[in-house]
Amino acid sequence: MLGEVKHEQGQYKEAESFYKTALETYRKTLPKDDPTLAEIYQNIGAAHCSMGNYSKALEYFNTALMIREKALSSNHPDLADSYSWIGFAYNKMGDYSKALEFYEKSHQIYEKALPPNHPDLATSYNNIGRVYNNMGDYSKALEFYEKSLKIREKALPSNHPDLANS
Repeated sequence: MLGEVKHEQGQYKEAESFYKTALETYRKTLPKDDPTLAEIYQNIGAAHCSMGNYSKALEYFNTALMIREKALSSNHPDLADSYSWIGFAYNKMGDYSKALEFYEKSHQIYEKALPPNHPDLATSYNNIGRVYNNMGDYSKALEFYEKSLKIREKALPSNHPDLANS
């Protein structure tokens, strides 16, 4: 998708424009609760996050979440992804209790839906650790960072960049 390429290039406004064009097209042909629409809403939200528009991002993330809650099972990894993005936005806004709430919802789904050494589970631990770090609870942050690192050491090659982020 062109929006994803523009996003990766740091051209967030252009990415948003491509995402919105895709959204308009899909809304004409798909039911309003189709998970494809949720993915596009989430991408628009991610573009807004990249531009620092966290409140606007939350609007899109919540729309994606509502669609996914209707269309997917309660333990579907895409639902966890929605919760994670919402947690990310709240973390960036400094609302750490809300960030933790959504990151923990995401994590609970990942624990049920993924194998114990899946990299997404490591990312989830890392996200929770980051919130505790931002809150100044360094011992709790360290606990989650260590869990993340343990999984990444098992699941990823030794030269993977995510190992440096754990």
